[in-house]
Amino acid sequence: MRDPKTLKYQKSHEWLSPDGFVGISDHAQKEITDVVFVEPPKIGRKVKQGEACCVVESVKAAFDIYAPVSGEIVAANADAAKDPAVVNREPYGKGWLFQVKPSAEPAGLMDAAAYEKFLAAEAAHGTH
Repeated sequence: MRDPKTLKYQKSHEWLSPDGFVGISDHAQKEITDVVFVEPPKIGRKVKQGEACCVVESVKAAFDIYAPVSGEIVAANADAAKDPAVVNREPYGKGWLFQVKPSAEPAGLMDAAAYEKFLAAEAAHGTH
């Protein structure tokens, strides 16, 4: 399990680990509720930061997952595709979605403290 305090976050609620793994935050998995389908990106695909590259569907709707950094997809979580509920059970562990080999430094990502402030501001403004 990855420590959420060591991850970097996008405003769209994806996290990026220092070793290039990507998933959605605990906050995001609670918002989208029961995940029923995961379509990870193809290994070898080149992505740009902010590009939609993965789909997570819940009982509510389908959600695009955006690359938090530009690079090449080097792994996709087949276990999450077979057992999508793992995204809800372990968003920072076995529920990761894909791994990217960065081709550039990520820009504009938040550390855990900044992400918590962002969530608090969203809640205060009623955007969720």
